[in-house]
Amino acid sequence: MGDIVLPRRLFLWSMAAIYLAAFVSLYVQIPGLYGNEGLLPARWQLRYSGKPLEEQLLSSPTLLWLGPRLGLDTHTAMELLCLVGSALSLAAVLVEALRDSVVFFCLWALYLSLYQVGQVFLYFQWDNLLLETGFLCILVAPLTIIRGSRGVREHDTVTFWLIRWLLFRLMFASGVVKLTSRCPTWWGLTALTYHYETQCIPTPLAWFVHQLPVWWQKLSVVATFVVEIAAPFLFFSPLRRLRLGAFYLQVLLQVLIILSGNYNFFNLLTLVLCLSLLDDQHVHLASTAAVFYYSRLWSWLSYLLELAVWSLMIVATILCFDLQVDKKKNGISSRTAFTYHQFNQFLKTVTIPCIWIGVLSLLWEIIKAMFRCACVSGFLKRFFRTLQWIMFAAATAAMFAVSLVPFSYIEYDSNARLWPEVRQAYDHVDRFQLVNSYGLFRRMTGVGGRPEVVIEGSYDGIKWTEIEFMYKPGNLSAPPPYVAPHQPRLDWQMWFAALGTHTQAPWFTSLMYRLLQGKRDVIELIQTDVTQYPFHKQPPAYLRAHRYKYWFTEPKRWWRRVYDEEYYPTVHLGSTVLESMLSQYGLKDKSPPRRVSNITVAQAVRWVRSQVRGVPPHILIWTLMACSISFCLLKGLRNRNKEMPVTGEAAVAVNAQMKKSDDQQAVEEDEQEGEDSKEEDEVEEETVTDNKEDEAEK
Repeated sequence: MGDIVLPRRLFLWSMAAIYLAAFVSLYVQIPGLYGNEGLLPARWQLRYSGKPLEEQLLSSPTLLWLGPRLGLDTHTAMELLCLVGSALSLAAVLVEALRDSVVFFCLWALYLSLYQVGQVFLYFQWDNLLLETGFLCILVAPLTIIRGSRGVREHDTVTFWLIRWLLFRLMFASGVVKLTSRCPTWWGLTALTYHYETQCIPTPLAWFVHQLPVWWQKLSVVATFVVEIAAPFLFFSPLRRLRLGAFYLQVLLQVLIILSGNYNFFNLLTLVLCLSLLDDQHVHLASTAAVFYYSRLWSWLSYLLELAVWSLMIVATILCFDLQVDKKKNGISSRTAFTYHQFNQFLKTVTIPCIWIGVLSLLWEIIKAMFRCACVSGFLKRFFRTLQWIMFAAATAAMFAVSLVPFSYIEYDSNARLWPEVRQAYDHVDRFQLVNSYGLFRRMTGVGGRPEVVIEGSYDGIKWTEIEFMYKPGNLSAPPPYVAPHQPRLDWQMWFAALGTHTQAPWFTSLMYRLLQGKRDVIELIQTDVTQYPFHKQPPAYLRAHRYKYWFTEPKRWWRRVYDEEYYPTVHLGSTVLESMLSQYGLKDKSPPRRVSNITVAQAVRWVRSQVRGVPPHILIWTLMACSISFCLLKGLRNRNKEMPVTGEAAVAVNAQMKKSDDQQAVEEDEQEGEDSKEEDEVEEETVTDNKEDEAEK
């Protein structure tokens, strides 16, 4: 691994931008999700028992415990934390000096505080991934509040290695769980024939990709397995070009997912993790500061080894998935040529070696950092650098050891062989979400059609009107939207709710109850422009919900659907069914909310809310991101123009101008010398004349 100054700087900038998107996306949804009249009020999660603040923070690490001390209710305190996180992340995006370990610690603590009371709407894998990556940023980022510490540190490659290890765990586990789940669509290589229309919020491009032939969809599944299971092993290759090849494979996969599905900031965050595979030479192609010289023999050996690795991966893919040219269909046929038992044996064989690969790779980075510290000139400087190396190497080793517990969940026997001390350490830090287990798209849903819950309202119980959501499929003629990196969390939970019954989603009863009450904060989760909500003038008297099966159809209509069954019975305010469900799920207010505070901070928070109310969340996020990126690009171009050397025709022109100036200056100097000599001659003539007159008088 070469110098990582530029990848680290790009990584920290990208993390600040992702924090900005995450905080803003959550902020606009807080009143409807967690407000005092929201779906799941956050104040229910904080039990003020009179215990000391330290005990409360240990039991549930969230800064919301400080709300009453500041005179704020839980809802206002959540909005304040989101605003502080948004402002701090925006400042870090714009100002490099603020991409600091202290700033990233604050961002991590703020998001963790919100996560602790987020309940079902914040329990997604990308929230866990953001918290884990955010904590690693504390180790990776420099401590800029100490003067002179923004430079390169000898241990930076050690802490930055943790990002690569996290990327390996994420991708490898995501590929493995697709096969260990025994999902017939993944084993039959047909998962992507259903995925594009059954994912939570498709994009318009998803419709076009869904129309591709079946042989191409199956080949895409094979490519997914290669990228997620085989390619991650190249992350730790000592050959630079193999790592770069793995980098571009991951980037290709993530970009295709971004184009075909709305997965908020998750795929962007995965792309940011991929930066750990790069070095300065590749990021800064125009840089001539680092030039590597290899002997011709070593160069040929590297090329041969790289060719052997890629050839082995291609041959293994052909054998494992029986790839053959199908001339009848003008495509490539494929099938899974191994059994579940064989894959399980493979997993048992490679899980422990994966851990040892990580150990050796980390040990190599630690040893290289140690030698860099030993080469520092000056005894005191070498001493302090070595002390830093010891501290950060120990912290990195500890994080690696703790991460082995969730990583080994993919294989039971390997997990059981871990040291008890490692398990105990993991249990102690689990509440802080420092390390997590991952595994995306374990099973493919919607094989028989995409299930979708449609809510209907009525004033008289006879004429019913469908309530259309802003993002999720409902209207058959509405095209799928582009909303990433915003995540409409209610729309996402509606997708999960459709996969089961309403009893498995207690929050759905709260949604029906709040809509019958006509709560504006909840309505804005469905339609930011409340005038688009069919019952914005008067709440409906009755509500019900039905489940439909949706499929893609022609672009002019986009969707077709078939009625499936009743999802939620007809209810109204005061109905026995609704009241019993509210009591059963504990959704009734057990205690009145705190009186609205009128202190300056609370008034400022309410003023900010009034300014953004009615603005579509994805438009707000895109505007902030576009302005921030434009500002950073202009700033970078300005700095580059200042530092850029003059070359080519410009250099010739500059030299000519300089020569012309020099010639002109020489002419002016000659003229000046001529004038001076002329004045001296005149003075001499006057002196001679005066002397002659004096002699004549004598």
